[in-house]
Amino acid sequence: MDAARARKLADRIQQVVAEMLERRIKDPRLGFVTVTDTRVTADLSDATVFYTVFGSEAERADSAAALESAKGIIRSEVGRQTGLRHTPTLSFVHDPLPDNARHMDDLFALARAKDAEVAKQAESAEFAGEADPYRFEDDLDAEPDEAVEEGEEEPSDRAGRPAR
Repeated sequence: MDAARARKLADRIQQVVAEMLERRIKDPRLGFVTVTDTRVTADLSDATVFYTVFGSEAERADSAAALESAKGIIRSEVGRQTGLRHTPTLSFVHDPLPDNARHMDDLFALARAKDAEVAKQAESAEFAGEADPYRFEDDLDAEPDEAVEEGEEEPSDRAGRPAR
């Protein structure tokens, strides 16, 4: 099948499921559910609906049970609104993306705090040796070249030129 057709069908299924959860499904176990994504297989036989639930772990479990019990009603409405000969089977999967994003935000905040601590320590830090231990061209020009004594060879690089 065509991948573009599968993507369009996935978008339509996502809309239908979101409308059904908002308006027609009146299960008290169903919490604040948001449909985040839908993926349809290439042969249009299976659809996976990803959702998030605002609330605790218990509310997630209750919402998952409510979605499983309403799966038949939702599938029949998807079939009616899409007009397909064979309605895809639906499976609901909790989307961990918001939880992962929250965890990443916590890690970024921790990294910012550690960076601020290091910057604070660096303000009062002093050099272990000279303030600027590197040699520059100006310094090299100011130093007199030591004469090479007779019998000593001048150091050279691999191409036979004198090394500097």
